[in-house]
Amino acid sequence: MPLAATHEIADDAAGRAVGVGAFNVVQLEHAQAIVAGAEAAGLPVILQISENTARYHGSLEPIALASLAIARSARVPVAVHLDHAESAALVHEAVELGFTSVMFDAAKLPYADNVAATREITAHCHRRKVWVEAELGEIGGKDGAHAPGVRTDPDEARDFVAATGVDALAVAVGSSHAMRTRDAVLDFDLITRLRDAVGVPLVLHGSSGVGDADLIRAVAAGMTKVNISTHLNRTFTRVVRTHLNADPAVSDPRKYLGPARDAVAAEVARLLRVLAGTS
Repeated sequence: MPLAATHEIADDAAGRAVGVGAFNVVQLEHAQAIVAGAEAAGLPVILQISENTARYHGSLEPIALASLAIARSARVPVAVHLDHAESAALVHEAVELGFTSVMFDAAKLPYADNVAATREITAHCHRRKVWVEAELGEIGGKDGAHAPGVRTDPDEARDFVAATGVDALAVAVGSSHAMRTRDAVLDFDLITRLRDAVGVPLVLHGSSGVGDADLIRAVAAGMTKVNISTHLNRTFTRVVRTHLNADPAVSDPRKYLGPARDAVAAEVARLLRVLAGTS
């Protein structure tokens, strides 16, 4: 199946008032697991590669090319997205590599500077038919750079989308990145007010900290793209740790990475069904 366009996946989900899962790739096994889970669920999915992950691998290209290849061989629609890029150069590289969407994160900048930088990135990406997500209202927990407790103002969000032309907006509504417990308290009324104000798909970052029932409520209130990373990493690491503890002499990484990959695939399938309302 050809690489899916992020805008088609997101627009279809928004039109049907369901959610779509966007899961972060850290290494090859993550990309394989996420696509396997999507195929098991029979649902589309978005593979995300963050600027931090590109830095971990030394550059974007190796993990990007692997993820793009896995996406193109999938039996369900799979898009590849650049997540939390603060570097314009990285955005340009992702576009050239064939990513179908990018998330440009200028939320740490003053509002006027955020608008100017995001507008420039959006114009560049739209000329190449690449979908753009931006962030307004810093979402907590990301490397200490984002302020917890901040909430996105609907009027400011409406103006921001109009001024920048972005295709989707990540908003601060109570979730926080890197949460290890699923007990975030979301403002569902604010989600609905934001949805009504902006007219583009909303994105929930920090969704690892949100339980199943509240994920369902968030989608019903107006969220479309739901980003999950830490929760899957915890699943992966738990299985690896269990296998290493059970067999301390093991030296072949396939013996523990394989089961971890399978566990993540199963959890991706389950989460996609939750977000699509088919669980």
